Amino acid sequence: MLQHAPTLTRLVGELKKLPGIGERTAFRLAFHLLKTRHTMTSLAEALLEVQERVRACSVCFALTEQDPCPLCSGQRDTRTICVVETSQDLLALERSNAFQGAYHVLQGAISPLQGISPDSLRIAELLERVRAGGVEEVVIATNFTVEGETTALYLARQLKPLGVKVTRLAHGIPLGSDIEFVDPATVQWALKGRSEL
Repeated sequence: MLQHAPTLTRLVGELKKLPGIGERTAFRLAFHLLKTRHTMTSLAEALLEVQERVRACSVCFALTEQDPCPLCSGQRDTRTICVVETSQDLLALERSNAFQGAYHVLQGAISPLQGISPDSLRIAELLERVRAGGVEEVVIATNFTVEGETTALYLARQLKPLGVKVTRLAHGIPLGSDIEFVDPATVQWALKGRSEL
């Protein structure tokens, strides 16, 4: 059937490239778009607009439409910089309303197996920001994965000689969870990071 519709085959192939989209979901999305052609036009326009207007902030490297981004040009405490892997991580921290400092988006994490070295990330720019002065603390908020931990350790080694306080987000058992259902690695981290009451 699809040999008679090469453009549909191409659309399914492009949709499958998206994270979490397998072949069946790609087919469902493609047929939905064909059924609601007005949605297809709106989606195509939105994709083109995002491609044209969204870029990395020249200060923190978060995705933005204005440069510098609203966080960098606003009234944030620039003495503390929170380092995250992606703009999605930054948004998650912002939703908590718990951090009022500045951010720095690395745009990934060190992963030798995927060919991502420290030079592939925005680490040099972070070090420049710290060397410029005024930064008292760098909060490392990389993910708690092998790549995130590797990146955190690398950053700590690079930052400590610059005389800045380097901290790491706490990690352990999530609030509201039962210990019996928590994975062993998380329990180990929780025990290592325990604090006095």
